[in-house]
Formats: sequence, structure tokens, C-alpha cells
Amino acid sequence: MKVTVFTLEFPPNIYGGVGVHVSNITKVLARYCDVEVRTIGEKYSSEDYHSVHVRRYPCWSDIISRTCEKFRPVFKAYSISLAVNSEPIDSDIVHFHTWYMALGGLYAKKLYNVKLVATVHSLEPMRPWKREALGSGYNLSMWAEIQGLKECDAIIAVSGQTEEDIVKSYGISRDKIHVIHNGIDAEVWRPREDLRVLERYGIRRPYALFVGRLSRQKGIFTLVEAAKIVGENCQFVFATGKPDERSILEEFKRKIRDIDNIVWINKMLNINELIPLYTMASVFVCPSIYEPFGIVNLEAMATETPVVASRVGGIPEIVKDGETGILVEPNNPEQLADAITYLLENPEEAVEMGRRGRRRVLKEFTWEKIAEKTFKLYCSLLD
Repeated sequence: MKVTVFTLEFPPNIYGGVGVHVSNITKVLARYCDVEVRTIGEKYSSEDYHSVHVRRYPCWSDIISRTCEKFRPVFKAYSISLAVNSEPIDSDIVHFHTWYMALGGLYAKKLYNVKLVATVHSLEPMRPWKREALGSGYNLSMWAEIQGLKECDAIIAVSGQTEEDIVKSYGISRDKIHVIHNGIDAEVWRPREDLRVLERYGIRRPYALFVGRLSRQKGIFTLVEAAKIVGENCQFVFATGKPDERSILEEFKRKIRDIDNIVWINKMLNINELIPLYTMASVFVCPSIYEPFGIVNLEAMATETPVVASRVGGIPEIVKDGETGILVEPNNPEQLADAITYLLENPEEAVEMGRRGRRRVLKEFTWEKIAEKTFKLYCSLLD
């Protein structure tokens, strides 16, 4: 069996959970079958990543550069969807990730007569705030997503709530949808302290940690308000990646300007810094408004850090309220602050929650388990 994976994110170009997912699952899937990845690149290239063959294709930069800024993500998605199909595909299955590659998957099925699989990491209709960034281009991102999903022979939802959202948003039959959670490499993600990381960024204990994009979806402004409520006894560390748009970046800068207990690390950190940053945190916070899964919660649990997270999307399928962390309502800074304060004031309970979190990761969320389920799904399509 040979599988070709279409993805916008792949090492070294990772800026969110999708890239983490694809880079890890393809490595493990390569133990079961031949795996090829087709992704974006500044120029055409071909190389091996572990046991995975990777082809990179440039998008139409000359056209995109002349496009209205709000429409550029959509034009980029459409161009790369064509580019990844420009060379013949001799695979049995094409597996695409996110709406960016949805039309690419559709084209592959029509051109090369392959079985088509999608992993839904999030759904465009569930993120209406994207219209602020994309303008009317948001209509095209939703259209591309539904066209690709309707052509699929199977759809993987990263959580049970995501399955419900797919059915509700697009009316797709449940028979095509299979829930397979995200995973984590628990051998890599294990507790490890390194005080040099705290010194490097001026962090003092105790601190609460946020890791993620600067995005309204991630609930960052709710956490800023919670930081003001908790006060000077706890630092709040924001390790953020690329902002959804410049206006979010400027708003965030403005809101944290006079808050002394916030430390902002304005870049994507490498894993050698992230692991100790998670490990030494008193609490990890995931205040998302919409979160189909949230790999960051697994990262925290794997490093034995208790989690305070919003009761939304797939998060309750990961974080067990009162066992591995505390769940709160989204957009509620007072409740968020109370949960963080509770764990700060009850360190023994927080430590035990962290230990239970790692045990849960080892039992339910390793990439080996996720890849095995995915391969069985592939086999069922070819029987």
C-alpha cells in the first residue's frame, strides 16, 4: 500500500498542531506502508524525512503578490492544491489535512482515481472570526472545505465533538466519519527541568503557561484578563506563534503593555525549550473559544503539568475534570482565574493531577496507537 499525504505544514514549516500531527503520524505510518508527503516549498525539492519521502512545491508567488492581502491565504491554498497534483500520483490513497488542501484532494481523486481520506482538525464554519482576516475569501475557504470533504471515502475527526460539528455543518453521513484522536510522542515529551530556559526569558516561579497562536480562537484576551485578576503572585507566560492577523498582534501588545506579571515570548520555541517550560510551570492554561482537540493539552499532560482548559470542542475528551486538570467555561476570566489560583494554592493536588495526566497519555494518546487505527482505516477502504 502507498499513501500520499497533502499538507500545508511539514517540518521545518510548522506553526500549529496540524504540523505536529502530520510530522509525527507519517513517521509511524511509514512502518506500515509507503508514505509520501506533498507540501509547500519556496522551490521544487525532493528529500527524505525519516522513512517518508517528501516533495515540496512552490505556489504562484507572482500571482499571490498581486492579490488583495485578505485573499492571499485562499489564493495560496488554491495554487498549492494544483501544484501537489502536477506530478503523477501512483498511490492507493491520498490523505489531506485542513481546508488548505481540500481541493488538492478533490483534484487527486478525479485525476488519479485514488481513495480519498481527510483529517478534520477544525472546521471553517466553526470559526466565523476568520472573516475578519479573510474578508469574503472566507466564503471560498468554506466552499473548498465542503467540496473536498464531500468527495472523501473516509473522514477522520480528531474528536467526538468534531464529528458532531461535521454532521451539523455539512450534513455528511456519520458512516463516513471515524473518530481518531491526536497523539504525542511520550518518549520525547517527558518531564525535564532546565532552569537556564527560565533565566533566558526572565521567568520566575510560580508561573502559568500558554502555548499557541495569537488568535481569538485561542482565548488569549480572556487569559490576559485572568492574569490581572490573579495578580503579582504568579507570572503568566505567553509563548506564541504567528498571529492570525496584524490587528490581533497590535491589540495583544496594547492590552499587555501595563501588566507586570505577563512574560511574552514572541516566537515558536523549539522542543528543547518547550519541554522544560511545560515541566516547570505550575499550571498549563488552554482558554480556547473553539478547540477541536488541542495537542498542547497532551504536551502539558505528558510533562506532568496540570491543565486548566475551556470546556469546549474535544478538550473534555482529553482533560478529565478534577483528575488531570480543571475545566472552565470559555470567555470567563473570573472562573479561569479561580481555577488557576486553586492549583497554585493546592500544590500537592496539582502534582497528583499532573502524574495522572501522564498516565492517561501513555494509555490513550501515543502516536503508535493513532497510526495503527489510521492504517486499519486505510485497509478497510481497499478491501
